[in-house]
Amino acid sequence: MTNRIFLIAHAPLAHALRQCALHVFPDCGNGVLALDVQPNVSPEETLASARIIMGQHRGGGTLVLTDVFGATPCNVAQRLVDGTHSKLVTGVNLPMLLRTVSYRHEPLDALVSRAVVGGTQGVMQVAITAPQNQARRKHDPEHHHHQQ
Repeated sequence: MTNRIFLIAHAPLAHALRQCALHVFPDCGNGVLALDVQPNVSPEETLASARIIMGQHRGGGTLVLTDVFGATPCNVAQRLVDGTHSKLVTGVNLPMLLRTVSYRHEPLDALVSRAVVGGTQGVMQVAITAPQNQARRKHDPEHHHHQQ
């Protein structure tokens, strides 16, 4: 059975990440849930909303992804997963989400590992110099000065 992925993050991040996942995996809509935590809503109300969303989608396990450890979304999620067939990972980013969507059919514990690895491998420094901006080499033809 396929696991669900439940994004709980500061508004509008949860729904924005869900939309990104749907862009890449158009068929994942039923398996990726989102709750944007609003600044003017109490944690108790947010938890009640999260429980309603979880209750509407039964079966299988749930991987809950939140944005910042120690913030309201994570604190709500900790209370939500307590006593359920769910796992919680914080620090969500798009590479983490795409990895979990790709492997959502795996056992929940394996999915947690995939999430953490996907999230960390998705963070890297990228070279700032593109090849077309590099100095010309002596063996390059002189007549090709335009960008290709």
